[in-house]
Amino acid sequence: MKFNRWTLGLAACGLVSLAFAAQADDSNPANTNQVAQTASTNAPPTTESGTAIASKAKEGFWKRLDEAFREQFGQPAYSEPTPPAPGAPAPAPTRRGMPAPFDSPPYPNGEWQIGGTETIGDPNLTPDYPLMEALYQGPYGQTLEDTKIKLYGWVDFSGNVSTSSQSGVNPNNGQGANFPAIYPQRPDRMELDQAVIYLERTPDEFQTDHVDWGFRVSGVYGLDYRYMISKGLFDRQLLVHNDYYGYDMPMVYGNLFIPKVFMGMNITVGRIISEADIEAQLAPNNLMSTHSLLYSFDPYTQEGIFATVKLNNQWTVQAGLADGGDVAVWSKDPGVQPTGTLMVQYTSQNNKFGFYGGANQFNNANWGYNNLQQYVGTFTYKFTDKIWTTWETWYMYQKNAPTAAMAAAENGGTAPPVNASYPVKPGYAPEWATLDYIMYRLGPSTFLTLRNEVFDDIVGQRTGYNTVYTEHSIGITYWPNKLITFRPEVRFDHSYAEAAYDNGTRHNQVLASFDVIVHF
Repeated sequence: MKFNRWTLGLAACGLVSLAFAAQADDSNPANTNQVAQTASTNAPPTTESGTAIASKAKEGFWKRLDEAFREQFGQPAYSEPTPPAPGAPAPAPTRRGMPAPFDSPPYPNGEWQIGGTETIGDPNLTPDYPLMEALYQGPYGQTLEDTKIKLYGWVDFSGNVSTSSQSGVNPNNGQGANFPAIYPQRPDRMELDQAVIYLERTPDEFQTDHVDWGFRVSGVYGLDYRYMISKGLFDRQLLVHNDYYGYDMPMVYGNLFIPKVFMGMNITVGRIISEADIEAQLAPNNLMSTHSLLYSFDPYTQEGIFATVKLNNQWTVQAGLADGGDVAVWSKDPGVQPTGTLMVQYTSQNNKFGFYGGANQFNNANWGYNNLQQYVGTFTYKFTDKIWTTWETWYMYQKNAPTAAMAAAENGGTAPPVNASYPVKPGYAPEWATLDYIMYRLGPSTFLTLRNEVFDDIVGQRTGYNTVYTEHSIGITYWPNKLITFRPEVRFDHSYAEAAYDNGTRHNQVLASFDVIVHF
């Protein structure tokens, strides 16, 4: 019966993927989701993203919200840019520097990889999703537009069927039978991955005549909170109770844009998502529904001050000082210590190649909750408008790491926290990983992704098993409209020296999964 369930789920994912891809090819890219501003002097004012301000001031909020959802459900995610009319003057520039290399949507980001900063040289406009559209169309729409503050978010839920099905949890790490594959750690389930709300103001970093400011406060609830928690910040729900559902605030920061330093400097202060990595905790920022092993076991968040300076169109440098990795500054953990970060981004003059890398975290490397020393680099190359690839490699380590038994003995025999990572032998604890993504655009709002990786947990400090892993995945990302993203996926994982899957009983695992993101 188990085999039949898995087979049916796998077949369903494949059939749905093919159907969506075919529909994407037949979609009409000529449709547009932008609200055109007319030349008429009687036209109502609009937001920077094109929403008519106070146009439904006499309607109730819930009616406006319902109409905004209905309208945006009918809009395509991607629209071909309209070419200028013959003889028309060239449009005014809207960006300093080279154009964005990718279309977003359908891709999660249109920029070359860089973390911890807004895009220098860009106005950094956020779309007006239904909630903000309804607010802008109300009686106080102009006041809201003047503040440049937005409130929006999404809900992401998923399902999976797996060849792993053993009940119970691994006592070393508190994960379900699909572990080390995450986030869908529990097999044969539907899950609420994350319900997310953003309150933010993004600085305009296209202009150069004044200092601008911004901030972001994010809230997350769902299964995925487990991979964002900092020790000392909302951590009891995981480290004490091992709750599968919980909440976190992975980003709470302010930023300041200073335009006169080279091509611009952005200073960010607060809790940010770790600068490195192709992937991120927040669902819309990823190329696939599940995460690679490389991403699953490296630093997630940092707290401190981070500066980004764009030297010219090719080079950007970043330097920062944090309190450690995934630890609150007030936490009594050996990982709380001054921690540096130094990263650099390079993009080629033809806008086809990008590199981003450096030292994401470095200090004295003494073992702590997640005191990882990480040296990382990502190469991205755009072959054509339809095909591109991105490849990341990192090396990490900690020193003087105890085993779980040693940690328990030092703690009076009490078992260590369920989410702590301990090696199978004490001392120097290193690991390395390399990962490649290849993307092929199937249609205006659809792309195919292939992911292949190797991850060597040399002494088992990240997964509890000292073994080499490989992972191979294929998935499709499809936007049926402006508000919904659907991502079916099939992946195959293998552990070599030890059986790491299905709670240490299998070397192999096949996982068929999907997730659906709904923006609001």
